[in-house]
Amino acid sequence: MRRRVTKMIMGVDVCMTSEKYFYFNHPEVQKALHANRTNLPYEWSMCSDVLNYSQSDGDIDMLPSLKNIINMMYLFGYSGMSQGQLRVGFYGNTCPNVETIVSSVVRQVAASDQNIAPVLLRLHFHDCFVQGCDGSILIENGDNAERHAFGHQGVGDLKDAVVLANGPSYEVETGRRDGVISNSSLADIMPEVTDSIQILKAKFSQKGLSEKDLVVLSAAHTIGTTACFFMTQRLYNFFPGGGSDPSINPSFLPELMATCPENGNVNVRLPIDRGSSGTFDNSILQNIRSGFAVLQSDASLYEDLDTRSIVDSYFGIFSPFMGISFEADFANAMVKMGRIDVLTGFHGTIRRVCSRF
Repeated sequence: MRRRVTKMIMGVDVCMTSEKYFYFNHPEVQKALHANRTNLPYEWSMCSDVLNYSQSDGDIDMLPSLKNIINMMYLFGYSGMSQGQLRVGFYGNTCPNVETIVSSVVRQVAASDQNIAPVLLRLHFHDCFVQGCDGSILIENGDNAERHAFGHQGVGDLKDAVVLANGPSYEVETGRRDGVISNSSLADIMPEVTDSIQILKAKFSQKGLSEKDLVVLSAAHTIGTTACFFMTQRLYNFFPGGGSDPSINPSFLPELMATCPENGNVNVRLPIDRGSSGTFDNSILQNIRSGFAVLQSDASLYEDLDTRSIVDSYFGIFSPFMGISFEADFANAMVKMGRIDVLTGFHGTIRRVCSRF
């Protein structure tokens, strides 16, 4: 019987109306066409009372529509693949020990120099904020390379550097590919120490980061140092006619001026978080509240009502009972930072040598 049915199907002329009904309603044909997967209670028919259909529709050229459908399928499929590849444990099967190896190397290097952790944080922030975390800051391609962009302060998304400074641990999503562009001019979008709070909020917002992200990522300045070069304007030329930033606590101003005297060595370095520059904690936020912020951009967080309320929220009496945690918010912001303009799938490349394309 099966052979007979197959023969009948193979020999059918689908141009004949009566044979169309037989052909397209046959279970084997519908299975092959992946049709009627939901087992509709009625048979296929050439015309439908549900759809707005006319006999003249059969003469319409479907090729343009099919091309659009295929292009959209490619677009959605490509996008889904790209987003789906960034995940925790991306290298679990292909290189299961990679995170352990990286962590071990970072810890060994950091053990030899206490400045490594904050330097890695700043470096990684610069990389992520400019076209995403694509390693473009490592490229050596002349004087215009991104690595030569000057004058930026920042924070980053490197878990081991944070943990080494007694900060929170968090899971890092992996699967990023390397960038193929490195240009110092692209770093013009970086936050500057002299930016107003409105500009800072705008720059972070453009990267999909919230005001809370701005506060907690700025608080990564709790470890590391800055140069007097970044202090000169705030200490001596804050106003057109000269003078200091009035938001600096009067008892703190002489200390800053003694470390960074006018017309002194601009390369002298000082802790960004007064009294706690070697430990990752929220003391820098307390310093900001008290007028002991070193950097102008950090001090500006207390000039805006929205960012000020975020800073204060970490010191409320009931904050621990309300689930408000600086460490948790910082970890979440780090993960968000790692998702900026990420390259996955067929985007970007995989470098064999980290410093060149």
